[in-house]
Amino acid sequence: MSTKPLTDSPAWKALQSHHSEVAGLHLRELFAADPGRGDNLTAEACGIFLDYSKNRVTDKTLELLLRLAEERGLRERIDAMFRGDKINITENRAVLHTALRAPRGQKIVVDGEDVVPAVHEVLDKMASFADRIRSGQWLGHTGKKIRNVINIGIGGSDLGPVMAYEALKFYSDRALRFEFVSNVDSDDFAEAVHGLDPAETLFVISSKTFTTLETMTNAHTAREWVLRGLGGDESAIAKHFVAVSTNAEKVREFGIDTANMFGFWDWVGGRYSMDSAIGLSTMVAVGPANFRALLDGFREMDEHFRTAPFGQNLPVIMGLLAVWYGDFFDAQTVAVLPYEQYLKRFPAYLQQLTMESNGKSITLDGQHVDYNTGAIYWGEPGTNGQHSFYQLIHQGTHLIPCDFIGFAKTLNPIGRHHDILMANMFAQAEALAFGKTAEEVRAEGTREDLVPHRVFEGNRPSNTILAEVVDPKTLGKLVALYEHSVFTQGAIWNINPFDQWGVELGKVLAQRIIPELESREVPTLNHDSSTNALITRYRRMNQ
Repeated sequence: MSTKPLTDSPAWKALQSHHSEVAGLHLRELFAADPGRGDNLTAEACGIFLDYSKNRVTDKTLELLLRLAEERGLRERIDAMFRGDKINITENRAVLHTALRAPRGQKIVVDGEDVVPAVHEVLDKMASFADRIRSGQWLGHTGKKIRNVINIGIGGSDLGPVMAYEALKFYSDRALRFEFVSNVDSDDFAEAVHGLDPAETLFVISSKTFTTLETMTNAHTAREWVLRGLGGDESAIAKHFVAVSTNAEKVREFGIDTANMFGFWDWVGGRYSMDSAIGLSTMVAVGPANFRALLDGFREMDEHFRTAPFGQNLPVIMGLLAVWYGDFFDAQTVAVLPYEQYLKRFPAYLQQLTMESNGKSITLDGQHVDYNTGAIYWGEPGTNGQHSFYQLIHQGTHLIPCDFIGFAKTLNPIGRHHDILMANMFAQAEALAFGKTAEEVRAEGTREDLVPHRVFEGNRPSNTILAEVVDPKTLGKLVALYEHSVFTQGAIWNINPFDQWGVELGKVLAQRIIPELESREVPTLNHDSSTNALITRYRRMNQ
């Protein structure tokens, strides 16, 4: 691994020089120069096909990006992560979300202990619980079957489960209703329980410490709602609440039977935890077999990332392209565009995965970066986005690399819908790449004063990701693909993708402000003048 600062590394300097040579090249020129480009700049693994030919790269670009990966010690970092080394140096922790999907019998040692048996012990416990809910064996306090499952969490304890539920809804038990509460805004809880019978409702409280402010506020509101609906009998709590946590004392104090507490480990970051016990609601929804298929998909992509040469390695290619655009073209955002309604929450899930991971400006050795790191990720599914923000991507002033995600088959074949959907995806990628020249616009008979308005510059880069169909295994592969792309970027930038200190300050200040808002007496305020005035106005408006 190079000890030089990133911008002093030979490959980085070579890329800077190379960028000045190729920045003006248009994708039209690149495709004209290489008739086989659409076949050559592709990679395939684990049933995922990646076409990256519509990127503003040449063979030389790719060669230099791969050289950069070697210089920055990407291979060593990958090996260190999979070994269980404590690569999260600011928290002195291993980073082993990959162990959550390790097969029985594999050995992964952390602090002298093989963690794989414990992982499968939790998975088996989850499966037993899920089967009891799905079969109707688990009964509520009054003897009624559970018909509603509400996951209460926030961040990784919410975004993963709700994304997976929506993505795999086709495979879910439709006799059960699933809701997800994350926001401390009371509207979120009120709408989730509206019209539900507490006697038929189970809450999954997901908080590692069982102290997370938003989660525990919602959990206590849920507790009061259940008790109010079931006559105030405290023993009802054990029948209507389970916990995903490691704090047995707090779980017990809440009234949850610790036999129904599902644990995980400090080597699992929240945004990497959807395949841990945090996925309990997912397993209840789709069943243990489908959940294990999800884990199989993760595992396949893990192995590909760990073993494949970088030139054919899907996460590495995507990660290096992200570095190319972010650092050499100054692209600030990436649009993730799934042409699949079941993936409607996938961009929101990726926002936390990517931006909480690589939203850093300090290197592993404590120095401030002098280059761009994590981009802003955003997006919407399918043709919806075409009628809102695609205008900016096509003709705006910002360069926005795009990831198009599509599937060869639909789970709901109805008439021409799927062919029309996929035709739109292919067409958008083509239009972004090649655009439409003024000459082409004039040839259509367009009035001269309208010609500039109807020109599409093109040269807007994109990846196209194709898989066969949305199923649990494929979802696991897609999530792992982006997890490891994030890792690749972090390794190049020499930052830590596995801590998140940036979320702390606002939470600390909120704890200071809460009593100032709730106090019956006029509080003495010592914030800045804006915050003081806002608190005073809020209190006055709330009288």
